[in-house]
Amino acid sequence: MGSGNASLLDKWRAKYGAIAVAVACLFSGISSWGDNWILTFVLLLGTVICGMMGFFDIRKARKEKF
Repeated sequence: MGSGNASLLDKWRAKYGAIAVAVACLFSGISSWGDNWILTFVLLLGTVICGMMGFFDIRKARKEKF
């Protein structure tokens, strides 16, 4: 099914997908702040983990480009 060429959306998702998830976790964590502390903690932990993954994905993509 795959022709071997990745679409533009697949390339974007591979490079910036984790950052997008981290931003969504951050917004959800801020909006649920004080209502449910366990959910808030899990969302903020997800922000940190996905943010780090996204940072290293972008760093790896920049290294491969040069």
